[in-house]
Amino acid sequence: MADLIRVKPDAAPGDVVEALERDGAVIIEGFADGATMEGLRADLGPHLEASDYCESGYDGHRTRRVSSLFARTAHLTPVVTHPLYLGPARTILQRPVPIWIGRSRIEMTPNIHISATQAIQIDPGQGKQPLHREDTLYLRPHPGPTIRLQLMLAMTDFTAENGATLVIPGSHHWDDERAPRYSESIPAEMPAGSALVFAGGVYHCGGRNDTDRPRVGLTLSLDVANLRQEENQYIAVPREAVLAYPEEVRRLLGYDRCPPGVGWFELQDPHLVLEHDGIDQARAAADRMGLRASREAAGAARETVTA
Repeated sequence: MADLIRVKPDAAPGDVVEALERDGAVIIEGFADGATMEGLRADLGPHLEASDYCESGYDGHRTRRVSSLFARTAHLTPVVTHPLYLGPARTILQRPVPIWIGRSRIEMTPNIHISATQAIQIDPGQGKQPLHREDTLYLRPHPGPTIRLQLMLAMTDFTAENGATLVIPGSHHWDDERAPRYSESIPAEMPAGSALVFAGGVYHCGGRNDTDRPRVGLTLSLDVANLRQEENQYIAVPREAVLAYPEEVRRLLGYDRCPPGVGWFELQDPHLVLEHDGIDQARAAADRMGLRASREAAGAARETVTA
């Protein structure tokens, strides 16, 4: 069986998009630099070691999982904003959707947001996880448009022996009646610092660890923002931690509006809540912004609406 496509960090985003649309998965070698990896290990390693094994067989009886990652480390910005992850995610997920409002046909382009985050440690003796699709959470039919793009960053080397993620290339094109088989999967073998990026409709699972050392990965997902986030980021990440990130990451964490109208606060941009100390101040700012936003929206509508 052919290996997954592998690209270098300086690859063109379009090449990644092409591989994702065809195979549903691609490996980006050298995805994270040394400083990022060192910071993530220092911040998340102690939490993994202190965590208990998962209780369900699906999650792994010899697997440790830690969530709320944006609250536990400040080193995720270069991961989630990497041009070979965020760029393809915007291209694949943020596709215009035609809608009618009265007699006017317009196109709306959704935003994307961070859905779930986890650091995952597969310890020796853990067996294969059941093959599954990430977007099954949303009970959507397949095949269909991609609504999630998942990242698995190798915090340790991923090998066939230590539990590298198993992937079935092209399975995002299958319908819902075709069952996946382990024999159709291949291990995403890659050195630490590399990343597997895959579509939400691809069948995959954690592999079996037959070695004497843990296999550690960090995963996060970007979803179309008109879907509810899998992990409740508003509870998972305290306001102070959110404010420490740049605005692009804050909005990706969910403090944004998704056209045509999901996630608003006082009918305006929820990012204002973060920028002000109180609700009254945020409402006042929303009122001030609302006048300008309504004028801008009216101008944009005049340019895009076709009767």
